[in-house]
Amino acid sequence: MTHRVHPFIFRIGQGTAWKSRWFTMRKFPEYLREDAVLRAWLEKQLRATHVEVVELERSPQVLHVIIKTARPGLIIGAGGAGAERLKEDIKKQIAKLWRRYKMVPEKREVRLTIEEVRSPETHAAIAAQMIVEDIEKRLPFRRIIKQSLEKISTARDVEGVKIALKGRLDGAEMARYEWAKKGRIPLQTIRANIDYAEKTAFTAYGTVGVKVWIYKGDVFEGEMESKV
Repeated sequence: MTHRVHPFIFRIGQGTAWKSRWFTMRKFPEYLREDAVLRAWLEKQLRATHVEVVELERSPQVLHVIIKTARPGLIIGAGGAGAERLKEDIKKQIAKLWRRYKMVPEKREVRLTIEEVRSPETHAAIAAQMIVEDIEKRLPFRRIIKQSLEKISTARDVEGVKIALKGRLDGAEMARYEWAKKGRIPLQTIRANIDYAEKTAFTAYGTVGVKVWIYKGDVFEGEMESKV
């Protein structure tokens, strides 16, 4: 049997850093559950805005939510009304979670920062979401793969890209696995900067899994310290 490991986790402390930046011995399981539920809820609610990552920072009195997206205007809204509404929804979700597990809610300030992602096609999470949208529009999967490979590989920092689809592609009777790549994808090299994401497309004939690997060159010792 093969032994698989997530490309992001495989490089923690070398080329990648934690998406949740906090640590405490007190209420560690509760905070970890809160992070997982809040991140999943945000990614579902902001699906159309092409979110690249949701980062969470904690201090004793503040929960700082950082959303990196290709379409910040859709979240911020006119005059910042959308951002304020999202902040209130985050507070409600946290309160609902603590009530569900019968825990005493904490009084904390919620801060929301929305950052724009430059060159969205070079980020695996956004590229995967774009592919999901094309699949849900029922475009031919081979055309989707070919066009996505060409679009991603033409970016300046990209040295290799791989796209894999799994499911009832184009409504076929049997599910199958199709993939294609362009350039190099050195998955066993720890210093390789591999951006990876997986998304799910929901279609009338079932779900289709989408995986994207993007190789952006090697990260060496001096560069690693600046990233972590």
